[in-house]
Amino acid sequence: MQNKDRGAHNLTSGDCTVRVRFHSPPAGLTPYFTTFYLTEISVANGARVIDHLHPEWGNLRFFRGDTPDSQMPGQAPLRGSASNFTGPTSTALRFTVGTTRTWGVGILPLGWARFVKQAANVHADHIYAVAEQPFLASFRPLAASVFGPEPNEAEELARITGFFLDALAAGHEPDDPRILACHAALLDTEIATVAEMAEAAHVPAHTLERLCRRHFGFPPRLLLRRQRFMRSLVQYMLDPSLHWIGAIDSHYHDQAQFVRDFHRFMGMSPSEYAATPKPILSEVMRARQEFMGSAVQALHAPTRP
Repeated sequence: MQNKDRGAHNLTSGDCTVRVRFHSPPAGLTPYFTTFYLTEISVANGARVIDHLHPEWGNLRFFRGDTPDSQMPGQAPLRGSASNFTGPTSTALRFTVGTTRTWGVGILPLGWARFVKQAANVHADHIYAVAEQPFLASFRPLAASVFGPEPNEAEELARITGFFLDALAAGHEPDDPRILACHAALLDTEIATVAEMAEAAHVPAHTLERLCRRHFGFPPRLLLRRQRFMRSLVQYMLDPSLHWIGAIDSHYHDQAQFVRDFHRFMGMSPSEYAATPKPILSEVMRARQEFMGSAVQALHAPTRP
């Protein structure tokens, strides 16, 4: 079994230091997951920092150290949980955290169908404590075992990959090839409408709607809108010299449309976001772009089995 370490980066922002490592899943798991990633955060003097996760696919995160306070808009904060599960998101997740080690597992739509086996739209834009939700019971053995008595990255990664390889081997149902076809169409930067997405995926529009809601979490129109926004956000984050007007995706009609989308997906204006400290996410995005070829999970291209 091969797992390639995709690099380590450090970020120092005042008294906050972040070290992140990305690992490619082994070959049998690449259609289902983005990366397995370790983030080590150190904040001086017992302090905490605030940041925002961008819209993304589903995620499992396991914490050893300070547990975050995480909040989706309109929901009560989730506090004190050492293992969290987030459904696909279409808005920013605000979190506050101190010194901690975090393993994350990015779950692609095909991985959602294989390992979560729930209607994604029911859990979209929600965050849960793994210990509290019956539908997450299958992940509790991993949550309980991922960390050993002492930090050991190689052993922790082996436990994560072993858990999902064992779960994959225990399954017998074939994957639905239409999920990957829909995902490929979603990632095509030339596609701007639901009709074009359905044609590229070779499925009727009503089937596309059903597949997207069940496995991607949102209707295709919103997914295409999210992709357009995330392409623009990444452009700006990786090269702020472009300013917002230079980073806006070509499918936007004008800057006002982009600003509306910014409020929809991030809960603030572009200028407010530009002025907001990003002690963790800014460098994580740069590191992910360098080592994975996509700065955010929403733009990650799955590998076919």
